[in-house]
Amino acid sequence: MAGRLKRSERNARWIESMCFVPDGKLVGKPVKLTKKQRKWLVRIYDSPTRLFILSIGRKGGKTAFIAFLLLLHLVGPEAKRNSQLYSTALSREQAAILFSLAAKMVRMSKDLAHYVTIRDTAKQLLCAELGTMYHALSADASTAMGLSPCFVVHDELGQVKGPRSLLYEALETASAAQESPLSVVISTQAPTDSDLLSLLIDDGLTGADPRIKVEIYTAPLDADPFDEKTIRLANPHFDELMNKEEVFRQASDAKRMPSREASYRNLILNQRVEARNPFVSRQVWTENGAAPRPLEDGDEVFGGLDLSSVSDLTALALINEQDGAWGVHPTFWLPEDGLAEKSRNDRVPYDVWAKSGFLQTTPGASIEYEFVAEYLRTVFDRYTVRAIAFDRYNIKFLRPWLEKVGFSEEELTRFIEFGQGFVSMSPAIREFESLLLARKLRHGNHPVLTMCVNNATVITDPAENRKFVKGKATGRIDGAVALAMAVGVMPSAADEGKSFWETKNEHTQEIRP
Repeated sequence: MAGRLKRSERNARWIESMCFVPDGKLVGKPVKLTKKQRKWLVRIYDSPTRLFILSIGRKGGKTAFIAFLLLLHLVGPEAKRNSQLYSTALSREQAAILFSLAAKMVRMSKDLAHYVTIRDTAKQLLCAELGTMYHALSADASTAMGLSPCFVVHDELGQVKGPRSLLYEALETASAAQESPLSVVISTQAPTDSDLLSLLIDDGLTGADPRIKVEIYTAPLDADPFDEKTIRLANPHFDELMNKEEVFRQASDAKRMPSREASYRNLILNQRVEARNPFVSRQVWTENGAAPRPLEDGDEVFGGLDLSSVSDLTALALINEQDGAWGVHPTFWLPEDGLAEKSRNDRVPYDVWAKSGFLQTTPGASIEYEFVAEYLRTVFDRYTVRAIAFDRYNIKFLRPWLEKVGFSEEELTRFIEFGQGFVSMSPAIREFESLLLARKLRHGNHPVLTMCVNNATVITDPAENRKFVKGKATGRIDGAVALAMAVGVMPSAADEGKSFWETKNEHTQEIRP
């Protein structure tokens, strides 16, 4: 006589009989659990579990697995009458991903659709017969007050910076009223050892509390990050669920573009790494070092203007299309007084560059915006200027000089305010990278611009947006920022069929009085 099924096997059979693949090449087919997924079910259900942490590389089947668990507890054999289920994420967009996947599985199954009501706007699933409810929450901790969850999913907890999350704490505290609550953390690793997820993983791996279980797949930091064997260590479903070609493409891009390596190590290799890397390798920069054709009268140009404060470097980068590539034409200004001292302090030959014509100097100890305005007047008189992106910080000091040298109101509308934060800079950096990788920039190895690009590092926010920061305190990056802004306001392939003026306002704003 056969013995009773273990909880894990019972749950596995329910998943495979009730759930269908929601997307991909096997969409519509009955779910067939992998060996790893069955192993995770065993660890969760065949012995007491309070917290289960699953950490693997991105696109490794984590979200689908968690959707299975949600449905198990909402309407399957793990469902408890009148129970509350929640998932959490830092952003509404992230919170919606798991909900949408679970909702899709419900719609694809006649049996599940019969019992489960979907509330898309509220991000809720309900089973009236059992009185169970699932709700996807984003990072407003106040929404967790007064709740009593028996099942919680913490989605991408690795995005939490530091050792605390109010939403995590609120829900974990709220679940204490339940007899046997279960929390699941699903995430790639956090960047540092002091972040919340790292602390939870390290505590779980000690075995001090056997009800805390950790399944982590990561590559050693000293392994070759671009070797297939290394990639497989962090991705147990590499052969089954992942797009191998896309992973290898990301590995190749990260190898050539240092700015992408930290993100690649974190998301693909599931390593604890700070998302800060040099923007571009010397090799890739050199590959784009062909001399641009000199600008001619009437040429159409886009520009980026990074205005300095007082004594720092001011940069203007103009770009124009040249036979399928983009010529880069930078201009830099520094105050004349103290130039030799600044050269010594920064260990950069500003004085030599000034004598060679690579750097313009303005009289006195601070940047005279009059000279910048007069130069811009010449640019507008000679070329067809489509747009000049500018950093809003010091524009109030430049505008009076622009008006003084004769800029009309129509010409002033071509100065486009461009934010320096993650949201504005990330698309510009992405397009900048794409041009470099495609060898479609011609910068002529301008020494000041090259210095700025070499000094630029990239940091990433939890939403994977990026911006430039200095690699060191004295490192000037103004030229890199100006060039990125110029790239950011030019038309892109994605805007084909639209005029520049139809698309520019997505992340920019005209200069206003």
